Amino acid sequence: MLRTPKAIQLALAASVFVTAVWSVDAAAGGGAAAEHTAWVFLWIALILGAAKTASLVERFGQPAVLGELLVGIALGNLFLLGIDWFESIKTDEIVKFLAELGVVILLFQIGLESSVDSMRRVGVRAFLVAVVGVVLPFLLGTLIVGPLLLPGLSFNAYLFLGATLTATSVGITGRVFKDMGTLQTAESQIVLGAAVIDDVLGLVILAVVSAIVSAGTVDALGVAWIVAKAMLFLVAALVLGQMMAPRISRFFSRIHTGVGMKFMLVIGTCLVFAFLAQQIGLAPIVGAFAAGLILDEVQFRDFESPEFIADVSREVQDMAPAVRERLGKVIARHQQRGLEELVSPLGHFLVPFFFVITGMGVRLDALFNLHAVLIALGITAAAVVGKVAAGIVAGKVDKWLVGWGMVPRGEVGLIFAVVGKGLGVVSDEVFSVIVIMVMLTTLMTPPILAFLIKRRQRSPAA
Repeated sequence: MLRTPKAIQLALAASVFVTAVWSVDAAAGGGAAAEHTAWVFLWIALILGAAKTASLVERFGQPAVLGELLVGIALGNLFLLGIDWFESIKTDEIVKFLAELGVVILLFQIGLESSVDSMRRVGVRAFLVAVVGVVLPFLLGTLIVGPLLLPGLSFNAYLFLGATLTATSVGITGRVFKDMGTLQTAESQIVLGAAVIDDVLGLVILAVVSAIVSAGTVDALGVAWIVAKAMLFLVAALVLGQMMAPRISRFFSRIHTGVGMKFMLVIGTCLVFAFLAQQIGLAPIVGAFAAGLILDEVQFRDFESPEFIADVSREVQDMAPAVRERLGKVIARHQQRGLEELVSPLGHFLVPFFFVITGMGVRLDALFNLHAVLIALGITAAAVVGKVAAGIVAGKVDKWLVGWGMVPRGEVGLIFAVVGKGLGVVSDEVFSVIVIMVMLTTLMTPPILAFLIKRRQRSPAA
């Protein structure tokens, strides 16, 4: 008897969804004069509805991000069936901006749930994983699988193919770890740290390869400046950020101590750091992640009422030192969750956009070319091996989990390919191969990571 109401609810939801889509189609066909903003509102509602409907995959033990990617692929390829209702969404600048903002907020949330101390503890291992995870795929793509599977191309083309294999999409892996509640594990911290370093190394490789293609030479001073800027930003973000955050918080608390002001400071910090990262050539998500790392609820204690602080101080002073220390740790963990809960509603709204729009950008018609698919499978194998092998240097952790956490390429690999195409060294065939590789690594990683995490949790040694 319980199944009937659920079936009715699902039917009603489907009918509403179809009716809304029909409305969009009607507007697109005959409503050129209709206000664009009004239809964007409906597109946003449809994307959110589709994303949350796709969370049904969680019933099968899969992370929600997989469902969001799959529903995006389904919506983005309806044009193959003659249904072009969603084609306008793909190119809409407002929706694309929401997707970009969504991944920035996601990495900020991941940074909030991480800590500088835990990142520092895995720093050396994260560095080794990043180096192996960049160098090995680059060599495999440039010197082995490129010439073997795509003979006759220029060496510059192989260089760009190798460069696309170095990328890692931390947004996908981070979302899986977040969905599975394992962001605090050593494996997760190693992957997140390695992904940040990976971004810097990938930026260097892209700069070097682009210089070789454009000028035929490499400016060593230019490469060194890229590395210096990236490292300076990360160090300044962590050191100066932790020093300045309490002072900025104290200043604004004198204006108002409400939750709105606190929310503004938290999100404002995230966006400013994303902007600064973009300005020096890094991905905005690196800045957002760094912002999450430096923020702590203690920095916002001025937003608590003076009466509350006085009462707590009197109570704590009467406790034994050991009890005070333990209580302080418990309160710190509780307070940190306070920041996460403050940002969480915004994440629920924006984050699904990134994954649905990413899925919509995948063109299944690329799979119609059997020759390209076979080559792409070989390239994908090299892409997977190069990253999974990086887990070997991760130390005494689940090496498979670390290695697979570095596998997805996502939008980062596509950016590399687009640059190569713009320089004229990546042909349409090679670009299609890269798109298929990105698609496969993006889709295979979430279920594999979910399996490895569950296996680790079931293991007696875990």
